[in-house]
Amino acid sequence: KSFLNHTAYLSCFFANSQTADIKDLRVFWQKGTDEVVHEVYHGQEKHDNLSPKYINRTKMDMDKWTLQLFNAGIVDEGQYTCIIQHRVKGSPQVIHKSKCSLHIIANYSQPEIALENTGEQMAAHWPKKYLNLSCSSSGGYPEPKQMSWLISHENTTRRLTGHTDVSQDTATKLYNVTSKLHIPVPTNILTNISCFLHLGDQLGSLVSVPLGI
Repeated sequence: KSFLNHTAYLSCFFANSQTADIKDLRVFWQKGTDEVVHEVYHGQEKHDNLSPKYINRTKMDMDKWTLQLFNAGIVDEGQYTCIIQHRVKGSPQVIHKSKCSLHIIANYSQPEIALENTGEQMAAHWPKKYLNLSCSSSGGYPEPKQMSWLISHENTTRRLTGHTDVSQDTATKLYNVTSKLHIPVPTNILTNISCFLHLGDQLGSLVSVPLGI
């Protein structure tokens, strides 16, 4: 995983147990089946075969056998293969091959609740106010899992899921998300309303500043 526009680190997972001389090795990185990302040939970086979008964006740490990919973008997501060939005599032999997948993360803005409009409705001995709420968060990646609401008054707490819209910017590929909720709240009891953006198992959740009614 790498943050958007930061340096991604892709490992070859190569121990070099044979302690081969770097000058006898060819290290070759590719994305998918046809894009050459980086090449080290007999100890020297070689640029002839590189895919244009990776030129001047990579650097190989031969001590850690790790490729640095600068300014990682969403288009860089995918599977990368590290191939190491050893040549002493005759044709080079593949002595190591490994794959790793790159996932990009961009931070969403803190969810923000907006009060759109209210409607009054009087019930017998129980005045209630109807609220139209929206909660929005923007500029994140990957696509969020869900947006939910937490409604608390006195000793009760309810979790609700409203109607959620997710849109993706065609240029930046970043996501914006908005959830709308129409709920009744009692006018004579303090109600606290929070909005949660669920980003997935490993990324956790973001929560809004609570709204007190």
